[in-house]
Amino acid sequence: MNHLELNETHDINLTSWVESANEKGCDYPIQNLPFAEFRRKNSNEAFRCGVAIGNKVLDLTAVLESHVFPVELNRALEACSEPTLNRFMGMGAETWSLLRLNLSRGLAMDSDLQGSLKGYLIDMQSVEYSLPCQIGDYTDFYTSLHHATNVGKLFRPDNPLLPNYKWIPIGYHGRSSSIKVSGHPVHRPVGQLKPPSQETPTLEPCKRLDYELEVGIYIGSGNEMGSSIALDEADQHVFGYCLFNDWSARDIQAWEYVPLGPFLGKSFASTISPWIVTSEALIPYRQSWSRDETDPQPLDYLESKQNREQGAVDIKLQVALQTQSMQQQGVEPVILSKSTFAYSYWTVAQMVTHHSVNGCNLQPGDFFGSGTQSGPGVEELGSLLELSEGGKKSIDLPGGESRTFLQDGDTVIMTGYCEKEGTARIGFGEAVGVVVP
Repeated sequence: MNHLELNETHDINLTSWVESANEKGCDYPIQNLPFAEFRRKNSNEAFRCGVAIGNKVLDLTAVLESHVFPVELNRALEACSEPTLNRFMGMGAETWSLLRLNLSRGLAMDSDLQGSLKGYLIDMQSVEYSLPCQIGDYTDFYTSLHHATNVGKLFRPDNPLLPNYKWIPIGYHGRSSSIKVSGHPVHRPVGQLKPPSQETPTLEPCKRLDYELEVGIYIGSGNEMGSSIALDEADQHVFGYCLFNDWSARDIQAWEYVPLGPFLGKSFASTISPWIVTSEALIPYRQSWSRDETDPQPLDYLESKQNREQGAVDIKLQVALQTQSMQQQGVEPVILSKSTFAYSYWTVAQMVTHHSVNGCNLQPGDFFGSGTQSGPGVEELGSLLELSEGGKKSIDLPGGESRTFLQDGDTVIMTGYCEKEGTARIGFGEAVGVVVP
């Protein structure tokens, strides 16, 4: 079964007996059904997997114990009762799809299971989240041509785009231990700084702290070491997606990144949204992917008809900022940028295939960052580095404040959703981080 085919779970006319799931603008209608690891706030319960429906979380451990689902789903539900989703993610696309189908049927209006399942719903307001899986390895890609060009102009005005960029999905291996779920505070990092005006570097707190508007990608089933994943099979290995803020200390990074790339400027914190929106839920928002005819076209292993026809995913992305003073005055967060993942120069399938082409063994729970997703317009720039033109231009905020980079007390809120004519709108929730000294 092709993991990329529309089926009954995507039907725009489906509604749920969970009334909040049918409200306009709801992030979690029945067509979404994302996964997270949760427990009740202020409890010492074990974290376990839940599925979002409207403003509720369906507790899959309770579903397993009630035996309301077909017995062939027991293995999957047992894996979902664990404090991480890695085992379930490793079970593969057929298992993920079968569970999604049964959840959709059980939560649909007039389902025979309504009486059983309604007792297993927990109010979303009363839960807290952990990382949805143990992230073994994290690779950060650099897939926005607009971002790469803008940043290249700041660091290398004569040579903004390096010659390999249009041939290879560029990436580096990042620090997985400092990826935290939305709401975790972000401590301003300390590191070596050396502005051009200084003779020698000094050790001090970062002065140019930035956000990066990214999409996070979770690997499901992996590949054996020494083998690789073919392009048209790559989507079968992707479990799902989240929002990702890969915080960046621009001044630490500028001094350290030659010759080996990012280190302390990136490893201090990254923030994810708690829910994983599955690859299957995103099928209606797939679209064609193309490459400018004047650019180099991908090598054969990164090229296929399927990738051209449905390689891109249109996830609309947004960043808002609320300063401490705005919060105290009750001023709403101000939107700084909006973009879409559809601008990505490389597709997720190309990232997966290139990552494994050397025989690298991807594993369930491995995580990719898409790289900052900037678009061609000024309102579509996915970082303060770009919006402030490297700190040269101030961004005006309500109440007379302005920013070139983030200050202590600032809250950064990333949101995302998919929406188009003839399909249900599905949301990703929020990735929120507050900068602390």
